[in-house]
Amino acid sequence: MRYRATAQAKAHELNLTGFIRNLIDGTVYVEAEGEQENLSKFIDWCYLGSPRAKVSEVNSEEGELKNFRTFEVRK
Repeated sequence: MRYRATAQAKAHELNLTGFIRNLIDGTVYVEAEGEQENLSKFIDWCYLGSPRAKVSEVNSEEGELKNFRTFEVRK
């Protein structure tokens, strides 16, 4: 399973909403909302990713709430 699909499954497991998408430079961009504890678990997961992923860096920052309804993979 690819990184984005695996991230979506993990976000659903943690009751997070938001989205994930690939950027032109090959990086992955995520916006996620939910309980702080679950967001922390998701960020920790992002360092590992899917079994075939090669994660070299994870950056996170707080932003304004957008009240997403689901967590989706965007193109």
